[in-house]
Amino acid sequence: MADQFPNQNPNGYWVGGILASVLGVLFLYHLVVRRRRQNGSACVASMRTAKADENRSVNGNGGGDFDVIVVGAGVAGSALAYTLGKDGRRVRVIERDLSEPDRIVGELLQPGGYLKLIELALEDCVENIDAQRVFGYALFKDGRNARLSYPLEMFDSDVSGRSFHNGRFIQRMREKAATLPNVQLEQGTVTSLLEDNGTVKGIKYKTKKGQELTAYAPLTVVCDGCFSNLRRSLCDPKVEVPSCFVGLVLENCNLPYADHGHVILADPSPILFYPISSTEVRCLVDVPGQKVPSISNGEMANYLKTVVAPQVPPEILDAFVAAVDRGNIRSMPNRSMPAAPHPTPGALLMGDAFNMRHPLTGGGMTVALSDIVVLRDLLRPLRDLNDVPSLCKYLESFYTLRKPVASTINTLAGALYKVFCASPDEARKEMRQACFDYLCLGGLFSTGPVSLLSGLNPRPLSLVLHFFAVAIYGVGRLLLPFPSPKRIWIGARLISVSHFTSHIHLSFCLQPLSFSWHNMARS
Repeated sequence: MADQFPNQNPNGYWVGGILASVLGVLFLYHLVVRRRRQNGSACVASMRTAKADENRSVNGNGGGDFDVIVVGAGVAGSALAYTLGKDGRRVRVIERDLSEPDRIVGELLQPGGYLKLIELALEDCVENIDAQRVFGYALFKDGRNARLSYPLEMFDSDVSGRSFHNGRFIQRMREKAATLPNVQLEQGTVTSLLEDNGTVKGIKYKTKKGQELTAYAPLTVVCDGCFSNLRRSLCDPKVEVPSCFVGLVLENCNLPYADHGHVILADPSPILFYPISSTEVRCLVDVPGQKVPSISNGEMANYLKTVVAPQVPPEILDAFVAAVDRGNIRSMPNRSMPAAPHPTPGALLMGDAFNMRHPLTGGGMTVALSDIVVLRDLLRPLRDLNDVPSLCKYLESFYTLRKPVASTINTLAGALYKVFCASPDEARKEMRQACFDYLCLGGLFSTGPVSLLSGLNPRPLSLVLHFFAVAIYGVGRLLLPFPSPKRIWIGARLISVSHFTSHIHLSFCLQPLSFSWHNMARS
C-alpha cells in the first residue's frame, strides 16, 4: 500500500497499533501473573497449618483406599483415570451412566489432540471404532472454495486429525482405564462435594441402586461435563449460549474433499460436514440464538430444506435432503464458558465442567487432553497427595501452565464464530470476506491459522498477529484501487470491529488468571 501511495504510509499506523496492543497485553499479563503469585503464596501459607493426617478420612465405605476421585467418565474423566492410574495412583471413578453415550458433538479430534493422545498412551482408543483420518478443512463461500491442509510435514505419518462416533471413543477409553488394577469405575450420581474448613475431602453420591454413600480421597477432580452440578462450588460459571447445533447423519455420500472437514460460510451462520465412519457424514447446522425451530411439528425440516439446503454444496445436496426426510434430527445448545476457577484445596475442575468454547473449531477434546498432560506432569513429583500445602501449590500452578494451549484454542473458536456468521453490518461483512480471502491465499496465510486451530501451534501471540493481519488485509482490499470516502469509512470501522473483538477475546484468554483478582477483591 505504501508503494501505491508514496505520500502516505497507513501501514505505519497499523503496525504501530499492533505493537501498542501487543505491548499492552504483555504488560497486563505480567501484572496479573505477579498478583497471582502473591495470592498463591498466601494460599499456600494458609494451608501450612493443616495436618496431613486430617486428609486421610476413612469411613465404612473404604474411602481411604484411593488417592484420587474422578467425577465423570467422559473423554476427560476416562483419560485422566487411565493416566493417573498408569502413574501408580489409586483412582476411583464415579460416572452417572456407564452405557455408551450418544452425542452429536465431540466427534472431531484435532491433530494437536491426537498428539496428546499419543503422549498419554491412549492412541489405540481410536482403533477398531471405524475412525476416519482428517487432514484439514475445505472452506466454502458464495460458490468459491479452498482446501486448507494441516501442516503435518514435520510429524510421523500416523499423525492427523481423527473423526468418529463420540460414544465409541469414550467406551474404548473407559475399557482401557478399567484394565488397570488400581482404577475402579463405578456407576453412580455424585450429589455434592464433602468439605472441611475449605478443603474438599471427597464426595457424596448415590449408587445405581439408590444407596447414599460417601467416598474420600486427597484429590477430587470434577469432570462431569457441560451440565455439571458441582462446578458452582469450584468456579464462577458464566455460561453463554450463542447458538445451537442441529445434527444430521448423511449416509453413503462422498464429500467434495475426501478426508477433510467442510465449513460452509452460510447465512445466517456456518454449516459443518465431516466423516464419522466409513459410511456416515455428520452435518451440524449452526442456528444462532437459544431457540431453534420445532423438530416435532416439522418446522425444523422445513427450515433445513428451504434455508439451509440451497447453501449446501451440490455434490452432497441429495444426501442432505435424504437425511432430513429420514428424520432423526437432533439439536443441542452450543455453550461457551471461560475458565474462572476458585482455587480450592483438594479439588480441581477439568473438561467441559471447567472450560467450554464454541464447538465450531472442534477444540474441546484437545484442550481437555492437554490439561491432563499438564496435571500429570505437575503431580508426578508429588508422591504423597495427602501433603495438603504442596498439593495446593501444584494445583494453583495448573491454571497458569494450561494457558498457552487452552487460551489459543478458546480465543480462536470465539473469534472465528463471530467472523464466520453473516451480518448486515458492512464492516462485519468485509471482515468475513477478508478472512475467507486471507485463508485462500495459501502458504503462511492458511497454514498459520490452521496450525492454531489444529492445536499444533499453542501460541496466543501468533493468533493476535494473524487476527490483525486479516483486518489489515481487509482494509487494503477496501482502499484499492481507489479509496472512496465510503470505503475509507468502512475500513475504519473494520479496524474498530477488529480491535474490539480482539480485546474481548484477549480478556477471555487472560480469564484463567482472574481468580487472583477475584480473591484479592473479596479479601
